[in-house]
Amino acid sequence: MTTTSPTPTAPDLDPATLPVTPGTGRRRFKIGAGQQLKGGPFTYAALIIVGLGSVFPLYWTLVAASHDQQRVLDSPPPLLPGGRLWSNLQSAWEQAHLGKAIVNTVVVAGSITAATLFFCTLAGYAFAKMRFRGRGALMTAVIATLTIPPQLSVVPLFMMMADIGWGGKLESVIFPTLVGAFGVFFMRQYLLEALPYELIEAAKVDGATNIRIVWNVVLPAARPAMMVLGMLTFVQAWNDFFWPFLALNQDNPTIQVALGQLSASYTPDQSIVMAGALISTLPLLLVFVIFGKQIIGGIMAGAVKG
Repeated sequence: MTTTSPTPTAPDLDPATLPVTPGTGRRRFKIGAGQQLKGGPFTYAALIIVGLGSVFPLYWTLVAASHDQQRVLDSPPPLLPGGRLWSNLQSAWEQAHLGKAIVNTVVVAGSITAATLFFCTLAGYAFAKMRFRGRGALMTAVIATLTIPPQLSVVPLFMMMADIGWGGKLESVIFPTLVGAFGVFFMRQYLLEALPYELIEAAKVDGATNIRIVWNVVLPAARPAMMVLGMLTFVQAWNDFFWPFLALNQDNPTIQVALGQLSASYTPDQSIVMAGALISTLPLLLVFVIFGKQIIGGIMAGAVKG
């Protein structure tokens, strides 16, 4: 009778007992599934420095908005908030007509964001998954428009808006930016990897039309990228100053145009200007608070797809 010896089992390996590479003093081991990297003191110190550097501009805006003009210009400047925040906010609100400016900016940024998501997702899907003649040439032309400086189109665009009769109206700011080349390229690159051809073919076999495919297949697959693109588009439209300053007037401004008018006087009060800047920042912070998890989830989903 032949006997078989029991198969030796591998002992549990503890990273603390693993051999050390000669000359390096470092243990050789790999991070397994489910394990997390732990940061050291240097990592936490770097994160704290970066975090403080990111928060400091907003904090300084709050400090400057809570003092008077003389105190803001003192040397050294104040480092703690003062007691004039509410009065400065009221002055900025009344002098720059920020109520109407905020409403106009919400309309402009919301319309541009919604249109960009709709058109760029459709165009990105077409360039990524549909076969048609001239697809490569058209995509090259779209990407080539990114190399053209926006300042070159200001004069003909201004003349076009004046001929249409949109001078000084919000339509002159909304319609030229309903779709952008970056959004088309971004959605196309994402859908190339995130949307398998098998899903589209299965939907066609079931008798789904192109509109049904877009609604039930493309949009759910593109939702993470749409959240990221929507955030970038909304922030850019909210902070846009150059074209709205040329296209709109003092009676119908966006928030950035109103702030530009607030600081355009011969001796602007910096504390009131900072109060207006603080008011213009609060809606963006509110958007991040409400949609922060969805935005981060979209970024992480895009990273995993990549």
